[in-house]
Formats: sequence, C-alpha cells, structure tokens
Amino acid sequence: MSMFRRSFMVKDEPSKTGRWIRKRHGKHSRHGKLKAQSRSDSLTEHPVSSPAVTFVVSSERRFFVGHEHVIAQSLYFRSILRDLSMVGAHANKVVELPDEDPEIFSCILEYLYKGDYYPRLTHNELENTHDTKTTDRITSKATILHARTRDEILRDTVVYCAAEKYGLEDLKQLALRKQGLHVGIPIPIILRSARYAYENTPDSDADLRAHYLVMVIRAREMFKTSGTMEMEMEKGHAWFFDLFVAMCNHIDDMEGFCKQQSFKSS
Repeated sequence: MSMFRRSFMVKDEPSKTGRWIRKRHGKHSRHGKLKAQSRSDSLTEHPVSSPAVTFVVSSERRFFVGHEHVIAQSLYFRSILRDLSMVGAHANKVVELPDEDPEIFSCILEYLYKGDYYPRLTHNELENTHDTKTTDRITSKATILHARTRDEILRDTVVYCAAEKYGLEDLKQLALRKQGLHVGIPIPIILRSARYAYENTPDSDADLRAHYLVMVIRAREMFKTSGTMEMEMEKGHAWFFDLFVAMCNHIDDMEGFCKQQSFKSS
C-alpha cells in the first residue's frame, strides 16, 4: 500500500493553492498557555451549580453531560440553549445530536473545558516545534472509524469540521496544527479525509481544504503513481478541480522563479 511518509507543516505550503490562501499559524505556545489559563479562570468564576445540559449523541444514543456556561462558549449551542429556555426548559435541558460521532463530541467537550483535546499539543521551545504528548499509541492514533460514514478518516479533520459546525474558530486552528504533525498516513485515508473535509466545510474555507491541496502537491510523485488516486479521480469530486487549479498556480510560481533566476544569472 502506498504510504504518505512526511509531515506537512505550514512552512511547506506553496504560495498559492487555488482559491484559498492558507492562514499562518505561527503563534507562540505562551500565547496558547495564556488563553488556556484564561479559559480555566473564567470557568471557575461560575458557581458549580451552573445548570447541566445532557447531550444524546449518535444513533447509539450515547449520553454526555456538560455545564451550561461551558457549553455556551459555542455559538451553535448557545443558540440551542436560548431556544430551550424560551420554551420553558429551564431544567433538564437535553440536546439531541443524532449525526455526531461520540469520540469527536468527546473531543469538543474536552476542548470547551480545557482548551485542548487528547493527545495534548506540546511545544519544544528550544527547537520552536510542536508535537502531541501521549503515552498511549492506541487511543492517540491519527484516524477514527467515523460512526456516520463508516469510513476510516483522519480524526483531526473530523474535529475541524465539527468545530466549523459549532462555531469554535480556535479549535479549528488547533485541529489543523495537530493534523500537520501526523506521518505515515495511507493515501486512501488521505483521499477519503479530503472528501469528508470538502463535504463538511463551506466553500469559503481557507485552511483545511488548502491543507489537502498542499499535501498532494508536495507529494505528487507518490500520488501520481497511486492506483487509489486514479480511481478517485475517475469517480470525480469537486476537490479535484481545486487541486488542478492549485497545481497550475504552483507551476506558474515555479516558472516565475526560474525566469527570475535566469534573469539574475544573465
């Protein structure tokens, strides 16, 4: 099986990726720590008697419980809670999420409480690099078997799409950064994850979609010999046209660079 063997960091991105220009994620870890501390402080300001909200997740009807003042950090849930209050459901509020994956929703709740989700993102200040901290290779694997699609896809991609749905911008950037740390991902999983990303983000998305375009461009030698890539392209999908545009822009950039170098040497 063809394998994708390198990690794509922000520094690897081409200057253009079709309609999308990737945002920079070079924030220092100290800023992230301050934000997490601020989040923790703000949560402890509220009484422990904050109303509880029960979530019924997936067709398996898995139950999760969270405090209302924590859940309300999400614009999506804040709107739902407001509607429940208007109809008189001041106690025992229940939110049904039949299409959500339990593992992903667990990540959402963990982020709302702690500002991160397992495995934690750590920063090496000496090398100015990031990594995920874990001692459990099983629970920290890069992929999940998604409950709704029944496909194995990249976990951080699903977290990103859930963060998009629930209005959690900082979580989107965190998930994107974590995904960039993974290596050794099989090409079929990358392509399935790209499809999922396109089907669960708006056309205006300028980060996750571009991330997949960058992946293919940077590892084009591997993708162009992949039978899975060939079959996926024959099936067709909107993201392949974006890939074509991004590839054309990359070629234009390379031609421009070569012309510039030729002019300097003449």
